Amino acid sequence: MAVDKTPATSPIITAGSSSSSSDVLKPRSPLDDHRLSFNHTKDLHTHLSKQASHGSSSGRQDRGRSRSRESERTVAPDNDELQVTAMPSGSGFHNIEEAGEKARKRDDWIAISNFHPGWFSVNMGTGITAILLQNLPYQFPGLHYIAVVLFILNVIIFFLFLTISITRYCLWPDKFKAMLAHPAHSMLLGTFPMGFATIINCIVFICVPVWGEWASRFAWGLWWIDAAVSVAICYFVPFMLMTKHTSSLETMTAAWLLPIVAPVVAAASGGVVADSLQNDTHALITILVCYAMWGSAVPLAMVILVIYFQRLAIHKLVPRAAIVSALLPIGPLGQGGFGLMQLGVVAKRVFPRLDFLAPIAGDIFYVMGAFIAMIMWGFGLIWLWFALASFTRGKFYFNIGWWAFTFPLGVFTTATTQMGKEFNSPFFDILGTVSLGVLSSQSCVILEKRVLTLGLSSSSLLLLLACGC
Repeated sequence: MAVDKTPATSPIITAGSSSSSSDVLKPRSPLDDHRLSFNHTKDLHTHLSKQASHGSSSGRQDRGRSRSRESERTVAPDNDELQVTAMPSGSGFHNIEEAGEKARKRDDWIAISNFHPGWFSVNMGTGITAILLQNLPYQFPGLHYIAVVLFILNVIIFFLFLTISITRYCLWPDKFKAMLAHPAHSMLLGTFPMGFATIINCIVFICVPVWGEWASRFAWGLWWIDAAVSVAICYFVPFMLMTKHTSSLETMTAAWLLPIVAPVVAAASGGVVADSLQNDTHALITILVCYAMWGSAVPLAMVILVIYFQRLAIHKLVPRAAIVSALLPIGPLGQGGFGLMQLGVVAKRVFPRLDFLAPIAGDIFYVMGAFIAMIMWGFGLIWLWFALASFTRGKFYFNIGWWAFTFPLGVFTTATTQMGKEFNSPFFDILGTVSLGVLSSQSCVILEKRVLTLGLSSSSLLLLLACGC
């Protein structure tokens, strides 16, 4: 006789074919209950009544033992083994845990199915914070280690999101075409190479000083991949906007800038990588490619800004759900200015060594880069004012677009600190430090909103921090 020692709440009868006494039968499905004969049910009812009568005449301890024996009893009339299994009340409730597990797995697959490229904006925000902490004009002990932790966290987040994306498009290939045809999700493709660029920059700033030249060459190889993806997105997505997407001036948002800004970010990242290369020829090739990418993207971004200003003037502010995109215009202006200054620094060093163009060519590129960067930084100030003024016009609620706060303000801060470095100006150093403080506070608010939105417990919060969500 098989005995199930699981505590009982109310018994469920399961039947099976004849077997040895050591076999333990699995619980039956609800439909199997109808196969029990009337005599079997009657015998069981009689036995349970006797047990209940015996329990009522005994003490509390005896009643507990009676119910335990009742739940563990096995009846086998007509060579059919009947096992009394401890399960919750109601036939079929024994499948609740299994159904719950299936529901959780189904929800996981639904989450993967609904994943979109916009999640890489988390990489952009995390990475730019690490870069700024590493290059802050006013350092204090321990700041470097905070930047290292954020860098490692950013790498984990990036590869997690990349794995989810690959899984999504492998399981549902049609979703890739649907994403490209979507007027909003296709614009978010630019977040992928921009998030990847922050990792490349962190490799240069954090790993190259420790690991040496091979880390610089490794970053250079990664940069070529990032540059190719950025250019492809910049050329392809706007053409899709012209030919496939249905849009109007009223529905336009600053998210149109995202695929166009990707080469601007890649060009700035190329200046950082070129500065770490010991091979001057490789550095020169990188510089020239970066100037070409900068020239193909920044003027187009200016065109988008003109259209966006017209949209704001005619149709007023964008809906509150998309109001956070008001900060996006300072992205190409801040990163474009930083990129020109960084490329000028490398050109000033590399051009004379290779006798490229003219002896003073490097100095000209450097001076012109700083001059244009200053103009772009000033242009970014007016868009920053427009964004901040827009935020005061009413309430807006948390969504994934809040990550758009971090990266544009972060790259604008990098341009500020770079000007402080090149101009030897304490004003820009202090302003960049203050901007970083605002950026860090902003990141904490976004994390808090994310936690409150998910309704996480304290243990889940630790997991959230570990996963960078």
